Amino acid sequence: MTVASTTPAFCQGIQYFADELPDFETYGRDAAIAQGETRIASPSDSKAVYQTLVAAEALRYLTLQITASKSSGHPGGFASIAEEIAALMMLGYKNIVTEVGHHAPGFYSNVFLDRSLEDMGIETVQQLRDRFRETDGLLGHLSGQIPGLLNPAGPLGQGQHFAMAAAKLNPGTLFPVTIGDGGIGEPYVTSSISHFHTAFPHITNFLPILVWNGHSQEHHSMISTKTNEEMIRYFTGNDFQEVFLVDAKDYDDANQAGNYVDSSLFSWQQRLAFTQAVLEKTEKAAQSALNGKLTVLIIKQLKGTGVHKRGAKSHNLYPGDTVEKDYIVTALKERALPAQAWEVVRTNFHRAGGGPASKTVVTEKALPLPEIGTLPKQEYSVGEEKKVATTAMGELIAHVGQQNPNFIISNSDGNAASGINNVNQALKIIHPTADDTYSQQPKGQVYEPLSEDACAGLAGASSLMGARSVWCSYESFAINGLPIWQTVTQAMAELRRPTPSTITLFTAGALEQGRNGWTHQRPEVENYFAAMMRNGNVFPLFPCDANSIQVCYEWALGTKNKGITITASKSGLPVRSTFQQTEEALEKGAFVLQETPGDKTVVLAVIGDMTLIPALEAAQQFKEQGIGSKVVSVISPRRLYRPHDTAWETCAEADGGFIDDVEFHNRFHGDALIGISGAASGMLEPIMLRSNCPRDTFSWKRGETAASANAVMAINGLTAENFVKRALALLG
Repeated sequence: MTVASTTPAFCQGIQYFADELPDFETYGRDAAIAQGETRIASPSDSKAVYQTLVAAEALRYLTLQITASKSSGHPGGFASIAEEIAALMMLGYKNIVTEVGHHAPGFYSNVFLDRSLEDMGIETVQQLRDRFRETDGLLGHLSGQIPGLLNPAGPLGQGQHFAMAAAKLNPGTLFPVTIGDGGIGEPYVTSSISHFHTAFPHITNFLPILVWNGHSQEHHSMISTKTNEEMIRYFTGNDFQEVFLVDAKDYDDANQAGNYVDSSLFSWQQRLAFTQAVLEKTEKAAQSALNGKLTVLIIKQLKGTGVHKRGAKSHNLYPGDTVEKDYIVTALKERALPAQAWEVVRTNFHRAGGGPASKTVVTEKALPLPEIGTLPKQEYSVGEEKKVATTAMGELIAHVGQQNPNFIISNSDGNAASGINNVNQALKIIHPTADDTYSQQPKGQVYEPLSEDACAGLAGASSLMGARSVWCSYESFAINGLPIWQTVTQAMAELRRPTPSTITLFTAGALEQGRNGWTHQRPEVENYFAAMMRNGNVFPLFPCDANSIQVCYEWALGTKNKGITITASKSGLPVRSTFQQTEEALEKGAFVLQETPGDKTVVLAVIGDMTLIPALEAAQQFKEQGIGSKVVSVISPRRLYRPHDTAWETCAEADGGFIDDVEFHNRFHGDALIGISGAASGMLEPIMLRSNCPRDTFSWKRGETAASANAVMAINGLTAENFVKRALALLG
């Protein structure tokens, strides 16, 4: 191994170089992507095939070296798909999405080679190594902050949502999405694609690519026993119209045992034959997807191909797996390239797609948004009875959808069940069967798969990709969609561009679901959001009535890069507030709904709408005993934290608005304070942290079957009598 005197500067940090490659003088001297072109001329061209294989070698080398530099990270999965990523690049398809966070070091290697990472100051391999898995560097799994990469990648089974949303918003652009065989072994990946295809049969410009390598993290994958024919039937049975499969075993001349083989052990000519098959099938699959057919591409090759170990053992590096370890040194030397080859790979990748991904992919600029004009808010008079908050918000959602064709609202349980059938009537449920009775037609904006994962997935991914959306769910079932919503909101906090906040509407809270029992009473989900508030860009909102919810949604629509949850009842409740009071609370966190004088003052800090009923009853009982009270409606708990309680300053589109001590005192100071929530107690934390008076909390304990909201509250101790009793004890 030698280092050439003409080594390109970006190669600083590469430990091993090869003296030569077979036939390099014939096929490797000049870049296969010509100056001024954005892709190779033909997937069958000998020079293009040769340089695609060399690019795959470069990707494997970098992936292993940067992970070994930190004795940490995941090289094996990406190694099995390196020829495919190289093929996509050489064909000019750079809008690549992934479902597999474990492939992060490979994707970093990819955008390093096309010079995207120069945007974050990574210009050499040494810098790539130094900043892998470091703060302000290249984190262990993909996020929204890495130049040229389209999507975050966290829990399995999310990547297809990003690809489908991007395809919907960017017609004519291909969005390949790599999916691990661990992910495809679960039903939510193919089911979400099937529903999307039924709803949007004309949107096929996304290309799932199955990384079928036979192993997961610690063992064989659950679909490793399927034959090629069975796998093809699996996809055709899930609505795919075209299935392309490339099996490395068909090109094996090394007599490897088993159904999954390592192409790096083939002869050079057979490696080229395999690479050509990948190129040709990739181009056919891409054109199929772009021309209106739901298509999948399967690459079958052993996990760990060409790196330090094979199978599940290649998945992860551990302490001691350093660049000095013998088996890692051996693998690096086997993948080493001459300096001239590195230069050719970089030239091809830089030219592919018209320049670095950080300058060309769709997520590197904000998607233009149409004007939505003035929202048709209707301010009801305080004291009016039986106004449904969600229905009032539904009128505004309908307006937004009518002004913005890319807008979608998703709901697994149905909008009608959440009190917003007016949205269905205005925007129409997307369904292949037209039926006016159910407000459904093939072209609509209401997306209703029976999966919270799919609902949160398309709505959240649409916001991340630059569009407006709403995910509506029963509070009880929201937990099934929250992993991807959390992924999106965290990515938004890191994003290098502004994008519409991801907005949710959670209805049918525990207090409304008495007859359904505990299966529909799961408000503990609010502790999830309470914890997320500390991120700094998550804003749970709790409008107190039909006026309040309209102002909350209007505010949410005007924000960027936030995760905003709106939780409200679908029951008719009295109108208690004005628009101005909620406007104040969105800035200050809460407003004083009612204040009654007395010798001493009990503050009732209330989160929610129905919970105001026992709180106001308690205030009346205090009055009858000569005790003053202050009922405070908490609309935005995030505003009630102290600035240092959250990571707000680290967020994109940072929002540093917090109530100051004087304003907090004006709202919450008294002789005793009772924090009240119909859900989990975490939302009350900001108040409890800052209050200095004797205090206590009342919140959800557990679900039960009951005849009314009052009965459910009574089971959980949320009664006026209990509030008064505890307040008197605190007053001494």
